[in-house]
Amino acid sequence: MIGPVVVQAARGWLGTPYVHQASTKAAGTDCLGLLRGVWREVYGTEPEAVPPYSSDWDEPQRQEVLWQAAARHLQAVDLADAWVGDVLLFRMRARGIAKHLGIQSGVETPAFIHAYSGHGVIENALSGPWARRVVARFRFPELL
Repeated sequence: MIGPVVVQAARGWLGTPYVHQASTKAAGTDCLGLLRGVWREVYGTEPEAVPPYSSDWDEPQRQEVLWQAAARHLQAVDLADAWVGDVLLFRMRARGIAKHLGIQSGVETPAFIHAYSGHGVIENALSGPWARRVVARFRFPELL
């Protein structure tokens, strides 16, 4: 199973400062950069080039850019089918677009790793306030 490999790679990023649009371990990353960095560590190269993006993720245009990108490269799974290593997509406001990502690091004691503005890469409990914001769950493809 790829999940534990993903979590181990993600934990290697803990403490990396938050830097918008960055993806360099120990130097700076945002939530997408963390996912990109973990992908590179596990698979080698990223599946597609990431164009520049704003911190609002096209929210005024109501485009689910992050969700669409996840669907292109990851396997969508049921929200209730939690497993370590799953990519969690969060909607930070009730009527907003999904614009935050994390990697589930614990299931029995729900937790996730994410890059969060003002905090850097941290591991948090997937407590009620966070869990209520999860709108999609994806799984990394298995290694061949």
